[in-house]
Amino acid sequence: MWPLEGEESAFGPLLPEHWSEFFVGIALFLVIWFVVAKFVAPMFEATYAKRADEIAGGIERAEKAQEQAAIALREYQEQLASARQEAAAIREEAKSQAADVAAEIKQQAQADADRLVASAKAQIEAERAQVVRALRGEIGGLATQLAGKIVGESLEDDERARRSVERFLDELESSQAAAK
Repeated sequence: MWPLEGEESAFGPLLPEHWSEFFVGIALFLVIWFVVAKFVAPMFEATYAKRADEIAGGIERAEKAQEQAAIALREYQEQLASARQEAAAIREEAKSQAADVAAEIKQQAQADADRLVASAKAQIEAERAQVVRALRGEIGGLATQLAGKIVGESLEDDERARRSVERFLDELESSQAAAK
């Protein structure tokens, strides 16, 4: 079954020439398998477990970070909505205050205008009364001079002439007032 020296085996070059090589190969295989199983494989397993934990932890951390980001986004949106509502309330309050101030200014301007108109009317009335008195005196003097020239005598000192002129002017004023 074993080939003789110089003959080729049916199994090829893998078949050892001596049985001792076969047993030494098996023994070395078992020693290497034991070393790998006892020392190398546990190191690979530990490295694999460590990497698996790191990946799982990384995923968990990423999920937690994503949750925290979502919470922060919701809080930001709530704060933004609150700020918008507050800004709208402030705008409305400012509009209301502006309308109140405008109404107050308008009212004050109207009061000032009314006061100025009343003051101007009073001043005009006072000046009118003063002009009427001056004109009465002047018209009275001119009328007595004219009457004196017509009569041929001086009527300036006569009290009766002044009363006549006053009565005439009062009648003239009342007829003008009735015509208005």
